[in-house]
Amino acid sequence: MSEPTDNLAAWLGGIMDEHEGPLLRYAERILGDADRGRDAVQDTFMRLLKSGRDLQGSHLVQWLFTVCRNRCLDICRKERRMGPLGEIAERTLPGAEPTPDDAVSGAEQATRVTAAMSALPANQREVLRLRFQNGLSYKQIAGVTGLSASNVGFLIHTAVQRLRKRFKVPPPSRDGEKR
Repeated sequence: MSEPTDNLAAWLGGIMDEHEGPLLRYAERILGDADRGRDAVQDTFMRLLKSGRDLQGSHLVQWLFTVCRNRCLDICRKERRMGPLGEIAERTLPGAEPTPDDAVSGAEQATRVTAAMSALPANQREVLRLRFQNGLSYKQIAGVTGLSASNVGFLIHTAVQRLRKRFKVPPPSRDGEKR
């Protein structure tokens, strides 16, 4: 009789191994707090377990990010603490100890990138994070955010153009070489 329970635990364990890290980073960026992010991700996996849905592949990823996002927004509404994502982006997680020169250079670069990202509208920041930090497709991002896939593409294009302009990076030429 423990066979179904073992299969369920293995199934959920595999999904958690693959998606827990990206969901935690996503939730923490929305909520600005690792503890509240863990709560939102835990709720997401509990809802997956209770849903009984047979989700596969990209539908599962989209479903997980949608539920996680909605849970984070519920937490923000409940706490009436919906702050701008720019403040959240300024927080960094501790990593391996760099050399002092690398630390200064990295800190300066991180400050510039954070400032550039915080200058973008919130919807552009969110779609950039879903695309480049979490690897979601335009269609998946559309499912998570409730936007159309073409709107997601437009927001990403506009945000990348703004960042290129800010950092004075020329767009790639048609033949793939830098100008």
